[in-house]
Amino acid sequence: MLARRGQRQSGATRSAPRRRRRVRDGESDGLIQVLAQAVREVENAVTRGAIKPSTRTKFQVVALLVREERARVNGDAAATEAYRTEQLRRLDGIATILAKTAALEPSLLVLLAEDAVISEAAAALKRQMIEEAGLEAPEEPEPAEPESVPETQTRRVVPQAVVSRQLANPFLAPDFSAPPSRPAGPSRLGGWELIGPLLRSFEHAAASATMTLPDPTSLRLAGGIDALRLRGLELMPHQARLIAAAAEGHRTFLLADEPGLGKTAQALLAAQAADAYPLLAVVPNVVKTNWAREAGLWTPRKTPTVIHGDGDSIDGFADIVVVNYEVLDRHVGWLGDLGFRGMVVDEAHFIKNKKSQRSRNVLELSERIRARTARPLLMALTGTPLINSIEDFTAIWEFLGWVDEKAPRAELMEKLDATDLTPADPGFAAAARASVIDMGIVRRRKVDVAADIPARRIADLPVELDGAVGRSIRAAERELADRLVERYRTALETRRAGAVVDGIDYDLVRQVAGWERTEMAAKKTGDNVFSLFRRIGQAKAGLAADYAAQLAQNVGKVVFFARHIEVMDTAEELFAERGIKYSSIRGDQTSRTRQKNIDAFVNDPEVSIAVCSLLTAGVGLNLQVSSNVVLAELSWTNAEQTQAIDRVHRIGQDEPVTAWRIIAAQTIDTRVADLIDAKAGLAAMALDGSDEEVGSSADFQLEALTALLTRALEAAA
Repeated sequence: MLARRGQRQSGATRSAPRRRRRVRDGESDGLIQVLAQAVREVENAVTRGAIKPSTRTKFQVVALLVREERARVNGDAAATEAYRTEQLRRLDGIATILAKTAALEPSLLVLLAEDAVISEAAAALKRQMIEEAGLEAPEEPEPAEPESVPETQTRRVVPQAVVSRQLANPFLAPDFSAPPSRPAGPSRLGGWELIGPLLRSFEHAAASATMTLPDPTSLRLAGGIDALRLRGLELMPHQARLIAAAAEGHRTFLLADEPGLGKTAQALLAAQAADAYPLLAVVPNVVKTNWAREAGLWTPRKTPTVIHGDGDSIDGFADIVVVNYEVLDRHVGWLGDLGFRGMVVDEAHFIKNKKSQRSRNVLELSERIRARTARPLLMALTGTPLINSIEDFTAIWEFLGWVDEKAPRAELMEKLDATDLTPADPGFAAAARASVIDMGIVRRRKVDVAADIPARRIADLPVELDGAVGRSIRAAERELADRLVERYRTALETRRAGAVVDGIDYDLVRQVAGWERTEMAAKKTGDNVFSLFRRIGQAKAGLAADYAAQLAQNVGKVVFFARHIEVMDTAEELFAERGIKYSSIRGDQTSRTRQKNIDAFVNDPEVSIAVCSLLTAGVGLNLQVSSNVVLAELSWTNAEQTQAIDRVHRIGQDEPVTAWRIIAAQTIDTRVADLIDAKAGLAAMALDGSDEEVGSSADFQLEALTALLTRALEAAA
């Protein structure tokens, strides 16, 4: 209740309830005058199109005070009838202006909701307007003691960029553009328990678990397939077949292709073919940056954004939102309200335990998307849909909307009814399995599509170095760049001869980089590019090991290469914690121990990963029992990288080989990767396909320092 200044009861404590007192006629006329002036200011700003955050705040505060004053006037028995009528008439006039203003700018309507958030700026403006009216703002209660939050309860957040998107479009209507499915009528199988028989039908594979996919020759993509080729991208036939299915209207997929067959690209292009935007991608932490990168490559017309932490840096208006499982808890609220028309779950076996929080979050989001959109695109990507038992299917099927907790949903039930069989009939298992596969199961192995893919390819996985470690590495890189810049400027000022160059003297840049490279080789201590790469390798170690563990779980044996012992140690500790058997191949081992560990990896089916030193195990070994290599750290030469990959890419290898190169985004790591690729291209041109190295490790170090100094000088220009 509003009270005159100086009318506070003496002796009342800050937390004591305030007494209501009788309000005399005309006492709050000043408030209505303040509100009338403020609402005109808002109206003028909206009419001119000059809407600022302060305009929205003022609109919300006027609406709040009108609402509160109306309730006060109606509830005050001491006021005369004439006073009450006049005040309500004036308040109605202000409310009418608010309504007309909101009609001009509909994004303001969300601020009128009963549960609209009152920001600190709005609370401060409200107090200011009350005081300008000559009234005393009600005292704020003492803050209550924070309630203890159970460990299982997660803090929810709404990033400011998302609030801006919601304010810009508060009317998020359901999407009924696609024809709704027919209501389920009485089912012939209604009395049968069907989930168990459906699961058991997959216990023995009688045929390939892949739905019939259309011929991709008529596939049309936004921008065209030729546009992909112009960007250096090639859509492989097996990828095009799935995308064609999405283009023809199929909307749910369990894409179980083996790693290395381009599931991310298929999902992104399927979303484009289905116009399933905005699109939500829930992915493991180690690949979320790569998802944004792949979106930029395959669908450059659609803007991706990645949620880190509380999402303070996201683009609220992006077409593709990428979030990792670890932070999904705190964002599931607003994600469910954003209006997604498609959702992809990468490494979908992560949700196999339906009791886990991340599984519940994924299933909740799927349910909310299906409730709002008639036929959303839903894709579960995993090379290993089954980890422990056939029951691992159920969470994925629920996410896709094929079943609920008790029975098949309408579309699958209709397919089962069409078989004219019951679980008691001998042919039911095969027919049921075919019905589920037809819902959208796609499974291809490397050997099945070997003609589609190159015999050897390198797939880059950019990772973000978050937290204090990432900040310290970026700071160390800046310090190294600053030292090079200072050295360049000193050399520029003190040289006595030579041509005067307008802008950056690139010859001097290379000379300064050479001086730094020579001193590094002599000292081998202190802060330099060597120590920087060691720190980057250590920071990537856990992410690289995590990805290797996922690969091993999906496809079997994996070769993990690292340059530094600390990185190998970190990887082996993670594998041991997860119960993954590995062999360690290092330079400090005796030849007998090394051979014993090699034999264990090659011959023992329980040993999933070989942890190898890039310098020691990069030559002379035959590890072709695997077709997947993880390069946790970059080489200094293309030849060194090629030698490592060739441990598995050898005569007798009957599967295409994929090398997964882990790259620290926004660091010098990215530049070195580009240098390796450029040198590989030069070698191919100069030597007609030979992998013999053009240049040396010293050249790479010199080029890396040159690039670092050049970028720093360009940024300072």
